Amino acid sequence: MHSDGVQGVVALVTGANRGIGLSIVETLLQHGAGKVYTAVRALDKATALVEKYGNKIVPVLIDVTEPETISAAARQCQDVNFLVNNAGVLSSLTPFSDRAIESLQYELDVNVFGLIRMARAFSPVLKSNGGGVFIQLNSVASLKSFPEFTTYSASKAAAYSITQSLREILAEQGTRVLSVHPGPIDTDMGNEAGLSEIAEPAEVVSDAIIDALKSEDFHVFPDTLARKVGIVYQTFARDIIEADLMEQNAH
Repeated sequence: MHSDGVQGVVALVTGANRGIGLSIVETLLQHGAGKVYTAVRALDKATALVEKYGNKIVPVLIDVTEPETISAAARQCQDVNFLVNNAGVLSSLTPFSDRAIESLQYELDVNVFGLIRMARAFSPVLKSNGGGVFIQLNSVASLKSFPEFTTYSASKAAAYSITQSLREILAEQGTRVLSVHPGPIDTDMGNEAGLSEIAEPAEVVSDAIIDALKSEDFHVFPDTLARKVGIVYQTFARDIIEADLMEQNAH
């Protein structure tokens, strides 16, 4: 495999038709991915990618809130060895918003239950193909709650917690897990959240993922704000998050 870990891989990317997901698809192909399953909620959303990249793009129907679409995709995509779970939703709500609970329920369904569904369906596929990589798009909001995005932050904190467990569990089958924590990124989601003035291009996320594959890192902090968080978080991450506290306590 190529030094950046991407040459020849068979990847699957959820939420692949725009924003960070689209950037990841294109960056993987630029770095030599053999094929990318572009997981979208409607197959026609991937038409432009097929027209641009031909048979290296295979559109696949996945709505992470509908388990049957995930299990069908896992049966279809038996050769996947590189999975990026990017699909996510964001609501700009405080705890006192009228829709706070309803919104959190939806964000949990996509951002948290969707992660669990994808991991359960595709971990056996990754195992059968030698282990591979499982990449989860979390957020700096998984580490710090932003009041105007309270429900989103809560859902991403839960997703990050699950990602930590997946790192340890999937290591046993040889699957590497990455937890990616972008700050404000120039996407439709970011712009709708009012972050366009401070947002950075989606390519900073996909490029940071490629760079992280060359290291042993679990956390990826791709942009300026994220790196600021990551520098301060680094010691805690190493000594607590990535350490075996149970093993240490036993001694």
